Order: sequence, then structure tokens, then C-alpha cells
Amino acid sequence: MDSKWTEDYEALIRKIEYHNHQYYVLDRPEITDYDYDQLMRQLISIENEHPELKHPDSPTQRVGGAPLAAFSQVSHAVRLLSLDNAYDAGEVEDFIRRTDKELGLAAAFVVEYKIDGLSVALRYENGRFVQGATRGDGETGEDITENLKTIRSIPLRLSEPRTLTVRGEVFLPKEGFRQLNEEQEQNGLQPFANPRNAAAGSLRQLDSRIAAARPLDIFVFDLLSGTLNAKTHDEALTELASLGFKVSHGRRFEKPEEILNALLQAEIERHSLAFDIDGMVVKVDSFAHRDQLGTRAKSPRWAVAYKFAPEEVETTLRDITVHVGRTGVITPRAEFDPVEVAGSVIARATLHNQDYINEKDIRIGDRIVVQKAGDVIPAVVRVLKDHRNGGEQPFELPKTCPECGSTTKRLEGEAALRCLNPSCPARYRRGIEHFVSRPAMNIDGLGESIISLLISKGLIRSIADLYALKNQRETLISLERMGEKSADNLLKALEASKENPLWRLITGLGIPLIGAQAAKQLARSFDSLEMLMGATQEELVRLPEIGTKMAESLVSYFGDLGNQETIGKLKAAGLNFKGEHTGDAGPQPYAGKTFVLTGTLAGFTRDEAKARIEALGGKVAGSVSKKTDFVVYGTEAGSKLDKALSLGVKTLDEAAFVEMLEAAQTSS
Repeated sequence: MDSKWTEDYEALIRKIEYHNHQYYVLDRPEITDYDYDQLMRQLISIENEHPELKHPDSPTQRVGGAPLAAFSQVSHAVRLLSLDNAYDAGEVEDFIRRTDKELGLAAAFVVEYKIDGLSVALRYENGRFVQGATRGDGETGEDITENLKTIRSIPLRLSEPRTLTVRGEVFLPKEGFRQLNEEQEQNGLQPFANPRNAAAGSLRQLDSRIAAARPLDIFVFDLLSGTLNAKTHDEALTELASLGFKVSHGRRFEKPEEILNALLQAEIERHSLAFDIDGMVVKVDSFAHRDQLGTRAKSPRWAVAYKFAPEEVETTLRDITVHVGRTGVITPRAEFDPVEVAGSVIARATLHNQDYINEKDIRIGDRIVVQKAGDVIPAVVRVLKDHRNGGEQPFELPKTCPECGSTTKRLEGEAALRCLNPSCPARYRRGIEHFVSRPAMNIDGLGESIISLLISKGLIRSIADLYALKNQRETLISLERMGEKSADNLLKALEASKENPLWRLITGLGIPLIGAQAAKQLARSFDSLEMLMGATQEELVRLPEIGTKMAESLVSYFGDLGNQETIGKLKAAGLNFKGEHTGDAGPQPYAGKTFVLTGTLAGFTRDEAKARIEALGGKVAGSVSKKTDFVVYGTEAGSKLDKALSLGVKTLDEAAFVEMLEAAQTSS
């Protein structure tokens, strides 16, 4: 074997892991997705040609491998302790006083987010990731190494050849949780109750390709074994970050009142974070002081978890309605008196399926408690049965579809009830609504009422029919609520949508399990939609972020004759079928820059502003941190603007944002 092959291979791995770290840990990408994909293709090519070179910590191993028969047990060399809980500020003050008294001095503390996820231990030997395990009972956990390898914020190699074990919390970001539950319901599967359950369920899949398909992330917050140069926890977080870890958000305080203020501020800001927290952790900073304080049987004496009270609100359930989705799934929805929860007013929540309703014994007229799962998804938590007066009505999902009258059926192994009629008006109406929505083709002028009107008049029955409306201008003008101007604007929007990037079209097709993120990956990986349609399941699962079930869904969708006919009509209509990497990506003056949007902008929707930033190479994040480059704010800007000002992050009002966009476009 030529040593140059080995050197080139090692250098390529280091380069890819560097860019992984920049993107997934530091949130500061330096290259485009296309350039990253080309590096991965080069690595795959080398490993295919020289399989003897392949390392177990190669970036290609992050996509997941063959399913395991079972997880093996791991005995932790150092016990993974749990924390004592505090439920109010007084209990935290008591903890601080006890600590100071026992140490005989005023200690410094670090306050960090208590991530609501799954605790894991990561073991490294000579800088290489060799094993990852769940906490289990603190002494014995399960070996989930292959699943953890799929998490791109976990370094497979450290920047130095250290031998150590660290502890972290794996979690699912709020947006990833929302998308995952949408896919679960579209496929007739039970949705996850909260992001923590979703993360835990992902890591305990015997098929690691399932974990690879989910946007899991991690924060490392402790050294379990090995040595660091750091003498304090604050210093340790900095050192762990320098080794390549994505570390927890820790802030050091010396005064009790500063700690209590930080806890109260975090409880206010929790809803604006991109991930779910259920409290804050207060830790003694000095390692020497920790040794002096010691531990109890199951918890350290030098730390306490301040737990937020769950934000639950009472209201009255007025009705249960049903919604027929584009895959035929019939979903019951609770309609209740509007209440404010987690920063927004809600008046409805999904009840998922009949099993969910029966299990909680939910009846129309009940007094109920609602919350937002993961601060994202409205949910009915429980029924207040003590408030019942006998007039409450039990509910059963309909035996016939409320839209088309066809008999409904619950398929074997599914929790969902379905309408199986492929010609059900609700199914193709929902499919069209999805196709024109902002996350997909983003076509203005086609709201639910207009789509229903066009269907009722026999003008459209499929997404392909939308592009035949150009021959129906006079009919459109004559429709109620349309008129000449609205009809012309609609036809212009449809014509403009033909130039949309391919990923929007793939998203709009409504392929089960394929959301916008997966669609972008597919559009970057194939020269055209036709090439994607001809891809085998084996080819698809080799792509980053595409798991086995996603690949099966793609092959099944493109193999359907009806879907092939629809796609053929879309091509004939002139829609863009070209993969995005075949053309010039254009200037990228914002490459590596992270923006956060807050408040209401007068000249842009949130999606339009995001698209303008991304078109120039920037990235839009959901929360503000020290790594944020710009916060763009409009009217009614809230805590994100306050946090930006407190961190010294550059802020832009709308006028400054527009000026910046124009300058970037002019200079490029």
C-alpha cells in the first residue's frame, strides 16, 4: 500500500471532521453543503477502492450500519450520579448556604441548562471514540456506540490523543421534534410525547440508520475519568470544547443573588431556546471544593438541579373534530376555550387517535389540562374528572370518512384510523395544500378556502392540475372571491414557482418521511429528479440523513404508476427538475455567519428573510448565543433581542438589514 494513500485518507478524514465541528458544534460553517458532499464522496471512493484503510471512526460510519440483535451491557468505570432537586429559589439558597458553611468560605458556582434528554457516557482512547453507553442505573448501561456515532456533534476523534470518558445529554431540538411527530402521524404511527422520549427512542433503536435519520444533538457537561489541565468546572468546559466537544452553556457566578437571577431569567427565556430544558443545574466550580464536599449514595453534595414547574393551564373542551390528512389518516382534534401556554395562545390540540382518547377518557365538555410538549406541540395532559357533572359526551372516531363517506379502517400494526379511498377529496385537497405551503413550493394566493373552491368547481384534483389553470383564466375571474387581479396574481405565482429549486418540489410531493431537510440532501445528491426516481434503496441509504425507512418510502413512492403520471405532468408543465449542485451556487458573502430573526418585519415574512440570508450563504438559527453574528429585529421583538444586547451580539433593525442585503448583493 502506497503510504501516500494512507496520508491522503487521514488528511481527508481530518478535513471532514473539521467541517463537521464547524457546522454542528460551532454553528459556523465554512463551506457549502455541496462542497461538503463532494468531500464525503471522495472519502467513500477511497474506502471503496481501498477497504483496508477504513477506520471505525471514519465519517462514513455516521450513517448507520446493519441492525443489532440486542444491546450489550456496559459497566461504568465511574458511577453516573443523579442530582438532588430543588423546586423553588428558597431551596437553591439553602443549598448555597449549606455548601458555603461546609467549605468555610463563599464558593463560586457554575449555572447551566438542564437539558431534557438522555444521559450518556462517551469513552475515548488515544483521542478516538471507542464506546458510548446509556446511564442506565448509574452503574450499568447499554452499549449504544453505533447510534451515538450518527450524531455529528460527537467527535469521532479529539484534537489531542487524550484517554478520557465524558458525560453528556443527547437531545432532539424542538424543530426536529415537530417534524418527527408530523412524520409519525402521517404514517399512522404513535407520536412521541415529548423531545426526551423521542431522543431516548431514537438511541435505543437496534437499527442505527433510524438514529442517523433523526436530527439528534448533544451537550457534554462533565469529565467522568481521565485528566484535564483545568482546576475548575468553568475551565474544564473550555478545555473540553478545545478538544472538539459541544459543551453545555455554563456561566460562572460568585454571588447568590446573581445565581437566583440567572435561574429566573432562564425560566423566562426557555421558550425561545431551540431545545427543551426542564430546569437549571447549579454546580460548585472548584474541583478541590467538590472533593472536599464529596458525594452521597446516589448524588453529589456539590450540585443541585433547579426544576421548572411544568406550565399547565386548565380549560374546557368544547368539541372534538376530525381532520383527514393527505395520507388518509383521520386525526381527532380537541377544540377548547383559548388559553395562553408557553408564550402563545392555543385553542386546539391533536388527540392523535382513538387509543389516546380512550386511555385518557377524554369527553366533550370535560375540564382539561393542556400544555405544550417540548414547548412546541399543544397537548391535552389529563382530564379533571372531579369537575364532571354528567353531561360530558364520550367520543368515537367515525366509521365512515367525513369527507367521502368511504368505510374507515385501522390497518394492522397501526394506531391510526384511515380513509383508504385514493379519490377522497380530503386526501387530494390536503396534498395540494401541502404542495403550495411555505415549507414546500411556497405559492401565494392558494389558501385552504381557494383550494376548496377550485376543487368544488372541478378545476383541480391533483397538484399537476394547478399548472393547467393558465388555460382557465376567464373561469378563475368569474369565481366568487377571485376577480381579475386575484386570478392574475395566482397565475403569476404558479408560473414563478416553476423556477423553484428542486428540493422544494421534492418536499411538495408529500413523500412519507421526506421533509425539507431530507429533500435538500436528495436535491444535492442527484443531477435531476429523474435520476432520483431511478435510484435504488441501496444507493439511497448511503446518503447522509437518509435512513432505511426513508429509502423504502422513496422507492415505493416513485414506483407508483399514479405518482409517475403526476410527475410526468409536472415536467411537461415546465417545473425545474435539475439537482441544485449542477449550477452555480452564486456568491456566498454570508458563509459562516449565523443570524437570528425576532419580531415582525414589515417587508418580509420570516421565511422570506430566511431565504434571502440562506441564498447569500448565511444560516438562520432559532436562539441567540455568543456564537450568533447578527440578530435582525422587527416590531414586538422580545427576549431574543434582550439577550443579544446582553451578550454584545450585533443587532440590525429592518432598515439596516435591507441595507446589508443590498450591499452584499452589489459587492457580489
